[in-house]
Amino acid sequence: MLEYAPEVYELLDLGVGRCRMAVAAKRGWQDNPDRTLRVATKFPSIAGRYFAGQSRSIDIIKLSGSIELAPVLGLSDVIVDIVETGTTLRENDLEVVEEILPISARLIANRASFKFRNKQIETLCSALGGLLLPKEEEEA
Repeated sequence: MLEYAPEVYELLDLGVGRCRMAVAAKRGWQDNPDRTLRVATKFPSIAGRYFAGQSRSIDIIKLSGSIELAPVLGLSDVIVDIVETGTTLRENDLEVVEEILPISARLIANRASFKFRNKQIETLCSALGGLLLPKEEEEA
C-alpha cells in the first residue's frame, strides 16, 4: 500500500507477516554523503520519499527479483527491501544499515465496498479485532 498509494481504507493491522522495510549494504560499507547514493529496490516510491526526507541525493535503480545481488555485483551502493529474518542478507554478505518502517499485513477495503457494505465490514473488523486483541496484549 505504501508503494502505490491505492485508494483504499486501511481498517485493521492483522498483526501477521511482521517484517520491516530497511536499507541494507555490503558488510562494512561506509557511506559518503558527498556522493550520489545508488539505491536498488523494488520500491522506488518508498525509497525516494525516505531519502528525500534526509535531503539525500540518490539514483534509484528499479529492479525485480533478487535485488540482494545489486551491491554484490557493484550495481548499487545499497538496497531498500523488505527484511524479515535477515537470512538472505547474511547469505549475500549484506547487513541492515537503517530501518525505514515496520510492516505487517493489513485488512483493507475499497471505497465502494466500504460505503455499500459498511455494516458487514464493521462486523468483520470487530470480529477480527477481538481475535487479534489477546495477541497484542501478550506482546505488550
